[in-house]
Amino acid sequence: MRYNKSMRYQVVLLFILSLLLVPGSVIDASREDELRSKITETASEVQKLEKEIKEYEGKVQETKKEATTLNTAIKELQYTEQKLETDIVVTGKRIENTELNIERLDIEIGDTGTKIDRNKEAIRETLLRLQEAESTSLVEVLFIHDTVSDFWGAVNDLQTIQKSMTVQLGELQRNKLALETASKEAAEYRGELIDLRGEYIDKKEVTEITKEEKAFLLNQTKNRQSEFERLLEDRVAKKEAFEEELTAYEQELRDVLDRSLLPTPRAGVLEWPLKSFIITQYYGNTPFATANPSVYSGRGHNGIDLAVGIGTTVYSARQGKVLGVGNTDATCPNASYGKWILIEHDNGLTTLYAHLSLIRVSSGETVTSDQIIGYTGNSGYSTGPHLHFTVFASDSVKIGSLNSRSCANVTYSIPLLTKTGGYLNPLSYLPEP
Repeated sequence: MRYNKSMRYQVVLLFILSLLLVPGSVIDASREDELRSKITETASEVQKLEKEIKEYEGKVQETKKEATTLNTAIKELQYTEQKLETDIVVTGKRIENTELNIERLDIEIGDTGTKIDRNKEAIRETLLRLQEAESTSLVEVLFIHDTVSDFWGAVNDLQTIQKSMTVQLGELQRNKLALETASKEAAEYRGELIDLRGEYIDKKEVTEITKEEKAFLLNQTKNRQSEFERLLEDRVAKKEAFEEELTAYEQELRDVLDRSLLPTPRAGVLEWPLKSFIITQYYGNTPFATANPSVYSGRGHNGIDLAVGIGTTVYSARQGKVLGVGNTDATCPNASYGKWILIEHDNGLTTLYAHLSLIRVSSGETVTSDQIIGYTGNSGYSTGPHLHFTVFASDSVKIGSLNSRSCANVTYSIPLLTKTGGYLNPLSYLPEP
């Protein structure tokens, strides 16, 4: 029997089919199934732990309804510590889940790459055979074959190869798209993994800070309610003295804000610096500020207070540049902003984040709106864990020094107004809460 063109076409078809039907790695497929199962399992564990965190947060909120005593303060710190330790476990599980997803996608990327190679080889072989067929006329093909039946078989085989070519091109395009999607997803997971590992380290540090705060409180009060009350009185006295000094400084200002430099007030000019929160005090002469004029020296509240648990991630309200960071507790504990960050934005606004437990940016650094800049806390003068958020007109604020007589004439380094009217209502620029 002669090895004619019809037989060669059939060989080509078998070759193409062999490339298409070669199965992927059995080991890889088994490992991928195992990974998917583990991913589901860890996601379920995270949900259970998050429920546990909510329970601790609820217990913390319940203690706030109780009388301000040493016992409730210690209890609140204990619940906070338990919540933070559980949060560390959750972050660890999320790291594990992300690593599993990266491994799953790496397998998928490898398999898809192999499919693309097969597609290319099948297309190359098809093109070669089509080129060879096109170099032979139908008349020549007719005379090559012994019978008319063989001739029409060869023609059909040629048409089948051409159809296979179309299928292969479509399959190649789909595989390339799948590879691009999987590669992009893997890159996102790798970026997320870097962030999660950073958060894991940060949350451990915040937990240690909370433990130290509890130990400090017990040491300072010697576990006596009378000492606790004296400590609270000392903090209030420092806070009032600081506010008086700040007011005296601001009353000396003579320059007036140029409001034409400000963006038009509307929702969305800034983003909320926290994902979830409760507004416990608004801007200006709030009922609390009016009822307690000594707290703000009658000037009203220069920002808004957002109540959240210690260790909650804080984000920049907009992309910008960090003008400075500081910690007033280093010079005069429990009297002012505590740990703070000041960020200048590109729209004439500058934002302040105060009472943090941990700062994760440095002066001069450029930040994005989805970047973690720190973690909420209870530093400075604070009656409970929260974020104090102030919005300044950019040309009306600077980082300056303020002498404090209330703390043995130490000098604060804090954001200070340079023009009257420089404090702005944050709610004029934020989305609806």
